[in-house]
Amino acid sequence: MFVLHHVPSIANQFLADMRDVHIQKDSMRFRKNLERVGEILAYEISKKLEYVHRTIHTPLGYAETKMLKEQPVLVCVLRAGLPFYQGFLNFFDEAENSFIGAYRSKPTTTHDFDIELHYLTSPNIEGKTVIIIDPMLATGRSFVKTYQALLQHGKPEKLHIAAVIASEQGLKYIQENLPTHELWVGDVDKDLNEKYYIIPGLGDAGDLAFGSKL
Repeated sequence: MFVLHHVPSIANQFLADMRDVHIQKDSMRFRKNLERVGEILAYEISKKLEYVHRTIHTPLGYAETKMLKEQPVLVCVLRAGLPFYQGFLNFFDEAENSFIGAYRSKPTTTHDFDIELHYLTSPNIEGKTVIIIDPMLATGRSFVKTYQALLQHGKPEKLHIAAVIASEQGLKYIQENLPTHELWVGDVDKDLNEKYYIIPGLGDAGDLAFGSKL
């Protein structure tokens, strides 16, 4: 079971800029827009977390408020996830952090591919709230493999998935292969091409943010 959150907001403007073939040539602006969408989704996710009462001593008295009971663990999927993740870190600035290197293996003659994981560092996530952060949810395989790899560091109590753009196929794969979670996306596109890139999508987010790779 999963809950999908996808509602119009000012994030649509930033997403439109990231999709635009002319505007996205500015890599600094592309990274900034990824960060902005990360901040917006971080704020929305924060509404679903647990809070406790706190009393704050001000210069003129005491104020009652509610504060996060516990910071989530932020999981950044490298490399395209870095600017997107920074938006979450701007809001959850006391969070523990995990980093995982996930990338597509070279496709076979049938254009199929696997997800390779070659780097993982993580705190203990047992019983915690985990947010997996990766801008493009194409097939959904990288999210599932990331979650499976994280289990060596404990089983989270709650799981959130955050992406900028998802495909319908990727959403279905996530629904079928991950435990109960909430999924937060900026937009959902219908198709994948023969190389499993989201259509219309926005291209390769990692290359647009950091330059073409060999």
